[in-house]
Amino acid sequence: MSTATKSSLDALAVFGGAPAFERKLHVGQPNLGDRAYFLQRVERILDSRWFTNNGECVQELERELAAFLGVRNVIAVCNATIGLEIAIRALPMSGEVIVPAMTFIATAHALQWQQITPVFCDIDPATHVLDPVEVEKLITDRTTGILGVHVWGRECNIDALDDIARRHGLHLMFDAAHAFGCSHRGRMIGGFGRAEVFSFHATKFFNSFEGGAIATDDDALAKKIRLMTNFGFAGYDNVVHIGTNGKMSEVSAAMGLTSLRALPEFVETNRRNHHAYRERLACIPGMQLFAYDEAERCNWQYVVVEYTPAPGGPSRDQLVEALWAENVMARKYFWPGCHRMEPYRTLYPRAAARLPHTDAVAARLLILPTGTGVSGEDIQRLCDLLALMVGQGPALRERLAGRTSG
Repeated sequence: MSTATKSSLDALAVFGGAPAFERKLHVGQPNLGDRAYFLQRVERILDSRWFTNNGECVQELERELAAFLGVRNVIAVCNATIGLEIAIRALPMSGEVIVPAMTFIATAHALQWQQITPVFCDIDPATHVLDPVEVEKLITDRTTGILGVHVWGRECNIDALDDIARRHGLHLMFDAAHAFGCSHRGRMIGGFGRAEVFSFHATKFFNSFEGGAIATDDDALAKKIRLMTNFGFAGYDNVVHIGTNGKMSEVSAAMGLTSLRALPEFVETNRRNHHAYRERLACIPGMQLFAYDEAERCNWQYVVVEYTPAPGGPSRDQLVEALWAENVMARKYFWPGCHRMEPYRTLYPRAAARLPHTDAVAARLLILPTGTGVSGEDIQRLCDLLALMVGQGPALRERLAGRTSG
C-alpha cells in the first residue's frame, strides 16, 4: 500500500518524510502461482516419501520444460550456478573462455571455480550482450569456448556467435538465466549452442524456489550431464563418471510445475507493467527504457532504465539512495561489472581497458520493480517520485551531497 503523492523534496523519506510505500517493492519479488495446486503436489510428495533423486515431480517438470522449449533434453538442477559448472565441465571447456563482464558474478565464477580463465569481452551498448566483433578479437590458441549471456530477456547475437564458434572450433553455450520463455527468430531459447542454462531462482519471474535447468539437443551431452548431476551413478552401486550433487528436489520441482501453469499470467503482468513504465518514464528527462523486440516471445522480466543525468542533476546512485528510502528497492545490475570485483580485478587488472561500453552502460543502469507484486498504481507513484527527483535535480543533488559530507 502506498501513501499520498509527494510534491516537494522535503516530503522525501531520505530527508525525513514518510516512505511512499509501506512495504518494500523489490526487483525480483517472487511470483506465486496456484497455492492449492502447489500444496496438492506437496501432499503427494509427502505421501510418497520420495523427496529427491529423480522423483515424480522432477521427471514431470523436465518433460514439460522440454516440450515448452522445443528441445530433446532438459536436466533439472538444484541451481543455475551448479548447472553452469556441470555444463562447462561436460563440454568440456578449459584454458580460456570468452564471456561478458556485464553479467551476474556466478557466470564468471562458474569458470574461475574450475580454474578456467574468463576472458572478459565488451558488449554492444545498444543490446547489452556480447559484441561478436570484440569476441573474435579475443580468440587465442588457449581459447576453448564462448559463454554468451542473454540479459534482461534479450537474446545474444546467436547467429554471429555460432558462426565464430564453428570457424574457430570452439564450444558455444549460453547462460540463459534471464531468458526463460523468450525466443530467437521464432525459436525458443534453450536449443542454441551446445547447451543453455536457465535459472529458476526465487527472484526470477519463473521460479522453483531455488533451481535451474540445462537444456540441450545433444543426446550424448545430456547423458553425460545426467551422470555428472548425480555423482556419476549409472544405476545402484555403479559409478561410471566423475560427478557432483546437482539434483533438484521434489518440492522445488513442484513449485516449478506450479509456476509453469501460471506462466501466461506472469508474462502478461510483466508486459502490462513494462508498457505502463514506458508511458510514464517517457515524460522524465534522462530516462531511457530498455526496449524489447515484440516480434519475439518475451518474458518482460526486467524494467531496465539507462539514466543520463542532466547537468547538475542527481547521479544514478543518488536516485537509488532516495528510492530505497521510499521502500523502492531499485538495483544497479550489473554494477560494477565482474571485472571490477574480486578475484577478477586482482587477477586481470588490465581487463577494464578493453571494456569501455561495459563500464559506461553499467554506470547508467537503473532496474525498477515489476512482477505480480507491483500494481499499476505502484508504478504511477514510483514514476511520480522519479519525476520529482529529476525535476528538482540540482537541489536534490546538493542536499544529498551535503548529507554525505556532513
